[in-house]
Amino acid sequence: IGYGTLHLFRGGEGAYGMRESIPPMKTNDKSFFAAPVDPHQEARTLALEVICRLMIWIADAPTFEDRGLRASVALYCVRPDLIQGQTLEQLGGRSGRTRQHVFNLAENFRLSTGLKP
Repeated sequence: IGYGTLHLFRGGEGAYGMRESIPPMKTNDKSFFAAPVDPHQEARTLALEVICRLMIWIADAPTFEDRGLRASVALYCVRPDLIQGQTLEQLGGRSGRTRQHVFNLAENFRLSTGLKP
């Protein structure tokens, strides 16, 4: 079945069969965790990933107006204080969209970014 050696063995009631012996786990001196990770670099990498996902989600809208609405919805979900605590209904009213449309955008944003499992 791959990487071991097959051995003949005698089971109960005189039956014979084959089984594989699994070789011992390799014991390398090189450890996966040997090189220390720079926490600042790791934080930058994670932040860049988050920003890229956000920008891709915003840019996925077909028009500039829709992109602006998506940016506002993202702020609503992450930092509502930056849009003076406007509701989804207020955001929709300013953009000429229904509350349901804006609510669905907010749900899509949460699902796309992992804010909602």
